[in-house]
Amino acid sequence: MEFPKFLLGDNTDYPTAIFVVHTEFPRFIINLEDDEVEWLEEFSKEDEKELEEEAENLIKDATAFYDREVSRYED
Repeated sequence: MEFPKFLLGDNTDYPTAIFVVHTEFPRFIINLEDDEVEWLEEFSKEDEKELEEEAENLIKDATAFYDREVSRYED
């Protein structure tokens, strides 16, 4: 099965949280309520340096995805 790059998620146990799931490497879940990120990958020391450089862009992309999705509901 093929998944989109980003998925929205919610859970009634976390009523104010909005989760965006990044399904491609490096996979992560970000809670847009507090910008907490949970990485779903194990990283080597070499990967961590590259990840630091890429993480900011990935999180911006996740936030832009959420904004785009919400704007589509508002139309």
